[in-house]
Amino acid sequence: MLIKRRTSDASRPRLGGLAAGLTSGVMDRRTFLARSGITAAGAIAVGALTLGAVRKADAVSAPQPGVPTIVKKNICTHCSVGCTVRAEVQNGVWTGQEPAWESPINRGTHCAKGASVREIVHGERRVKYPMKLVNGQWQRISWDQAFNEIGDKMTEIRGKSGADSVYMLGSAKFTNEAAYLFRKFAAFWGTNNVDHQARICHSTTVAGVANTWGYGAQTNSYNDIRNAKTMIIMGGNPAEAHPVSLQHVLSGKELNRANMIVIDPRMTRTAAHATEYVRIRSGTDIPVIWGIMWHIIKNGWEDKDFLAKRVYGMSEALKEVEKWDPKTVEDVTGVPGAQLERVAKQFATEKPSTLIWCMGATQHSVGTANVRAYCTLLLLTGNVGAPGTGANIFRGHTNVQGATDLGLDVGNLPLYYGLVEGAWRHWGRVWDVPYDYFVSRFDDVPAKGGRAARTGKQNMEVSGLPSTRWFDATLLPAEQVDQKDNLKAMFVFGHGGNTIPRIPGAVEGLGKLDLLVIADPHPTNFVSLGNRQNGTYVLPICTNFECDGSRTASNRSIQWGEKIVEPIFESASDYWVIYKFAQKLGFADQMFKNIQLVKGKFGDEPQAESILREINRGGWSTGYTGQSPERIKAHMANQDKFDIVTLRAPADAPAEIRGDFYGLPWPCWGKPELRHPGTHILYNTNVRMMDGGGAFRPRFGVERNGETLLAQNSWNLDSPIQDGYPEFTYAIFQRLGWDADLTADEKASIERQGGANPGAVNWANDISGGIQRVCLAKNVCPFGNGKARAIAWNLPDPVPVHREPIYTPRADLVAKYPARADERSLRMPNLHTTYQKGAVDKGVARSFPIILTSGRLVEYEGGGEETRSNKWLAELQQDMFVEINPRDASARGVSDGGWVWVSGPEGGRARVKALVTERVGPGVAWMPFHFGGWYQGQDQRKAYPAGTDPIVLGESVNTVTTYGYDPVTGMHEGKATLCQIATA
Repeated sequence: MLIKRRTSDASRPRLGGLAAGLTSGVMDRRTFLARSGITAAGAIAVGALTLGAVRKADAVSAPQPGVPTIVKKNICTHCSVGCTVRAEVQNGVWTGQEPAWESPINRGTHCAKGASVREIVHGERRVKYPMKLVNGQWQRISWDQAFNEIGDKMTEIRGKSGADSVYMLGSAKFTNEAAYLFRKFAAFWGTNNVDHQARICHSTTVAGVANTWGYGAQTNSYNDIRNAKTMIIMGGNPAEAHPVSLQHVLSGKELNRANMIVIDPRMTRTAAHATEYVRIRSGTDIPVIWGIMWHIIKNGWEDKDFLAKRVYGMSEALKEVEKWDPKTVEDVTGVPGAQLERVAKQFATEKPSTLIWCMGATQHSVGTANVRAYCTLLLLTGNVGAPGTGANIFRGHTNVQGATDLGLDVGNLPLYYGLVEGAWRHWGRVWDVPYDYFVSRFDDVPAKGGRAARTGKQNMEVSGLPSTRWFDATLLPAEQVDQKDNLKAMFVFGHGGNTIPRIPGAVEGLGKLDLLVIADPHPTNFVSLGNRQNGTYVLPICTNFECDGSRTASNRSIQWGEKIVEPIFESASDYWVIYKFAQKLGFADQMFKNIQLVKGKFGDEPQAESILREINRGGWSTGYTGQSPERIKAHMANQDKFDIVTLRAPADAPAEIRGDFYGLPWPCWGKPELRHPGTHILYNTNVRMMDGGGAFRPRFGVERNGETLLAQNSWNLDSPIQDGYPEFTYAIFQRLGWDADLTADEKASIERQGGANPGAVNWANDISGGIQRVCLAKNVCPFGNGKARAIAWNLPDPVPVHREPIYTPRADLVAKYPARADERSLRMPNLHTTYQKGAVDKGVARSFPIILTSGRLVEYEGGGEETRSNKWLAELQQDMFVEINPRDASARGVSDGGWVWVSGPEGGRARVKALVTERVGPGVAWMPFHFGGWYQGQDQRKAYPAGTDPIVLGESVNTVTTYGYDPVTGMHEGKATLCQIATA
């Protein structure tokens, strides 16, 4: 079985002509790795580089002898593991780099991407100044001209088509502070059409996990995986996608002799380390999980005590599980019953066990249901809320967790406050802006297609358009889109165009826009798609190494990155650009009234610390209130004091961090002066609340069908309430007499806030913080103590059911496991049945018989624009390719390294190189998703502004991907479509 990417005879041309513009000699992979302090064999093993001093490589200018050196710390801008970068600065120039040995997360290691991050700042292919497209030619303009022209056009569009006609596409590359400002900007503009990369990676995770036990995030941490005795990695490949995380995974495997089970359609580099590799058919996650649970129930391996005390509705879920006997599971998934029984026994009996997943699990039209099934398995076996257990969800981008937390989501305001009136009033109080002001900013929506009209007040409580379907909102008849008018403009901050599915549709949609604004350190391939001639602007945004701010890693730890150097060229921070647009559009005085301005490169700009303090003043629901800038900075200054496994600072640590968990992972309850330590492990009832304990959140009521939804005979250590209880409100405080423990100021604030009904003020909207402070003092959980749900009655499929992918290779199974009926979701029609039935009726699987899935490479990240513009990474992987099984290649006359066409059933096709390998099984193909700049065989290099084109271009896999959307989140079916492959 091959575990390397290519065989020795698969030739790849050197950078050659593609490297035009490089300022130093071409260096091959072996030389790069050798100079970086590791052998090629070591890198292939785990995909990570252990570096002594990156500055010794030719990738940086030599440090100047005798010149004072200042060391600054920031966070790697690639995946969300959260590796610390130590930057050496001389006379304002970044001259050297090392990984932080003291960081408890990366412990002196970087992957290839992290080792080369300095090039992101100093790379010559950065956008250097503002530009606009005039008759197909890029022209340099000033910042003032950009703000004036773009602002005037936005105002014009708003007047004709409404605020919702402008789409705000934000970024997981934002700092927390920039993400928060962007969502706040959208609120003041008057739209919920604001989104970011989480839509296409973990929106289904957030929905699935939050609807099971309360919060939509990773329950434990990378470090805690060291405590696991059994781990399932399903639909994830951390060896390439999150390389440094693998040190914790493999340490747990070796130190604990842990079972490492990898379930994936493809034999990945991670699977090469597994004690058990389970190959499944893509799109059959739910049958696999139900098949595991079938064996657990049959053998009595479930955790009966945990189920009785802390889980609701498992009996209903098990009715579905009963249908998935070993024979049925093997027919649908391809997994033999004996193998699945072995997996089930290990996961249920060799505990603690953890389940790790990533986008292989989430990018499906049943993505939310997949996640709910994973959570149900964890509940059945009692593997939540303790060390070594939990849902360890590896997020993709550097701050995709934080950007999601801070509100870049079509369905909520910052910190998971929804869109209901109470949520708007809460943030209005924090922002000191009347609720009626926001009502006035939102469009009235006329009646359409028999659907009732909406007032602005009603419209502000309706989720926006998902980023996966923005172009549908430009192309569909206005009658089908539930807003005043179709999309007419897009603001794109830090988001690649090649990451969106169904690129042919996106190309057509781009052509319909009156205005396209791309704000990014690199232009992204939004500039190369759509054949636009006018109305496009490119704005140079600096990287996160050129500004201050915090970011939240997958494990919910928040880290502070300090500005390493001033923004280069004419680039500017997100903070300043958002502030200047708010000024131009007339609401800066309101939006920034409580945020301090400081002198920046181009004048006044919002201060990152001041923005975080405003977040702290409002983030009660998620526990983003205790992580003041001072506390986080103290953690960065004392990284070496935190335990590598528990992440806790010991009793002899400096006073400012003593007892804290590294990064104050949320929830960090109360105000900073309360000194809550953060929560390393969610839902852990075995420790006191002030030691990071917690329960499941009863956010779905207290009773259903006569049964309690509150925990039974389960409570946090030392809790005075020794049973389940609901969330705390001022009314409950009054009944318990706990209002006497509030200070006079806290009580006055609550009564003033509540007005005629102060009893309704609760733990999540009490801006005084008094309710949370008293709860912590009494060792009870502010949000209550409930049961997790195995049945989510508010979701389309309350118990997850298997549904064949929209484009399935098994047409014979569609009648038994059909897609959902056509419905409306997120402002548009979602035509599950229409597309699936059409594919079956046309016999699409006969013409397109190969399942196509996709994933990451260790060399590149996300849409790849910045990493493919990095000369040190561009050398490592120069060609877009498709992995094809030898049997399929032979049948098609495809040779290893030869050019092929990969075609999809909706007409998209991509010209790429073939990699013939048994990593994929017969009837399966795999492509990386980091490439762009080619479109259906045509090189688009000339469409980029001069000097900004990435070194390496290639086709995007999403040119081939097809229709199919999760009904809850709009997540696309990126991991289970069909294709055909032919020689080119």
